[in-house]
Amino acid sequence: MSVVRMCRLAQLSRASFYRHGEVATDQEETELRDAIQREYVARRPNGYRPITRALKREGWIVNGKRVRRLMREDNLLGLGKRKFVVTTDSDHDFLIYPNLAQNLVLSDINQLWVADLTYVRLLGEFVYLAVVLDAWSRRVLGWSVERHMRTSLAVAALEQAIALRQPQPGLVHHSDRGSQYASNEYVARLEQLGARMSMSRAGSPWENGKCERFMRTLKQEQLDGRPYRNLEELRLNLAGFLETVYNRQRLHSALGYRSPEEYELNRPAVVETSREWSPAVVSFRRHREIYPDVSGD
Repeated sequence: MSVVRMCRLAQLSRASFYRHGEVATDQEETELRDAIQREYVARRPNGYRPITRALKREGWIVNGKRVRRLMREDNLLGLGKRKFVVTTDSDHDFLIYPNLAQNLVLSDINQLWVADLTYVRLLGEFVYLAVVLDAWSRRVLGWSVERHMRTSLAVAALEQAIALRQPQPGLVHHSDRGSQYASNEYVARLEQLGARMSMSRAGSPWENGKCERFMRTLKQEQLDGRPYRNLEELRLNLAGFLETVYNRQRLHSALGYRSPEEYELNRPAVVETSREWSPAVVSFRRHREIYPDVSGD
């Protein structure tokens, strides 16, 4: 039976028939992309061929060409090994920096920022979220959500954090080795601040554990089970959750069951002094405060 006759019998316009077909196709592709993302995370690193076989075992009727196209669009294609260059989400030749964060002992804000990005599944599409946190207080300083994973996504989150904090030179910025964070644009912006770059080793997500833990919390408490229809709806809800709930209300066991904002407000004032004076001078100043009548000779 032709489409014209079916539409006439069903009292449905052909435009409505084709529109419904497009919606069904979009939903099916969204579910397939979600399956590919799960397989990639479970088996990483892996190419499109093994993932295609895994999908077929799950019952998907899909060929390798389609899987490869979707993986390329989501920057998930397997990468060849290069001498002295290890990448995560993109094939790049940017400079890779050592892990400086692992030896830091934090005592105040703006000593270590950590950054990461993740994907978020909506009803009919995938979008990508980039965040920047203060590692000492776990506070979200900047975030950005878009339909792409280009460098501008990560830069937007960074610029938001810079506008909020105006950090002094010496800040350490830690991330994975993705092309967004290793790019010339991103590195140049940090160099303007006098910040130092730090990156996790390849295949070591625990080296950016605070950001990874934040992503898990965000998905569990705000994203999972909430059927956001589009990017605009997600962006509006994220703004309220991150600033009002996460930064101001959510209690963290690692912070003595205080919120990030409360933890920052109660930080020791002596840390500010230690930025201006050497340890010997700070010790002397404390001595004079306790024993004001004793000579400083």
